[in-house]
Order: sequence, then C-alpha cells, then structure tokens
Amino acid sequence: MPRLRAETKVRARAMQLLYAWELQGKPAVEGVADSFFGLGPVPHRSAAARLALRAVAECDRLDRDIEAAIEGWRLERVGIVERNILRLALTELLFEETPARVVIDESVRLAQWFAGVKAPSFVNGVLDTLARQHQRL
Repeated sequence: MPRLRAETKVRARAMQLLYAWELQGKPAVEGVADSFFGLGPVPHRSAAARLALRAVAECDRLDRDIEAAIEGWRLERVGIVERNILRLALTELLFEETPARVVIDESVRLAQWFAGVKAPSFVNGVLDTLARQHQRL
C-alpha cells in the first residue's frame, strides 16, 4: 500500500469516529472520541476530532443538503459509511479551504476502502452535485 498523506489519515479517522458516533446513537461526540482513540497518543487525533466535531455540529444542515442532492432517496437509505463520508466531505466544502477536487478525490478513496463496490461512484456523483450547488466547482 502506498504511503498515505497525513490529510488522508485525518479524513479516515474522522469518518471512523463519525461511524462510531452514529452507531452509538449519536451521543456527545467528545465521549465517543475518547473511547475511540483511547488514552494514549494517536497520530492525527486532534485534527480528526475537530473535523468530526464540526460535522456533528452542522449535521442537520449537512443532512438536508445531502438529501436534496440525492434526489429520490431518503438519507436513511444511504449506507452509514457513505452517509458519514458525505457529511465529512460537505463539512470540508462548506467550512474549510480545501480545494473541492481534493475533497472529492479523498472521499472517493475512503468509499473505495470502507464501503461497497458502488459507493465510490455514488459518493463522487453526490459530491460533484453538492460542490456545484455551493459554487465550489
């Protein structure tokens, strides 16, 4: 496997943290982060937790935007992994300075690693729509 960039590792950890948060019934994300990362030092912990915290804080807005972009689907029908990849990506598109193409490419990569075979093209299509709606492309 090629050496991963630090930003890629941050996104992967943030997605895993959101996944755990949602599986646990959406409790306080700080507590989920503490149990997810444990007590020892974890590379990229603070950056991943910051990104996940922002996504949780904006979750209602993110979910509305995502649901509007996946015409004909309810967000609950989207797999939990894909849903959280989309939340993180939209968080970056709306609140970070990361170029949209980077966000989309990295999100597709996460979908390849963590989700089903159809997930990368689904994530790519939804994020392309969202990036255009928010004038990021």
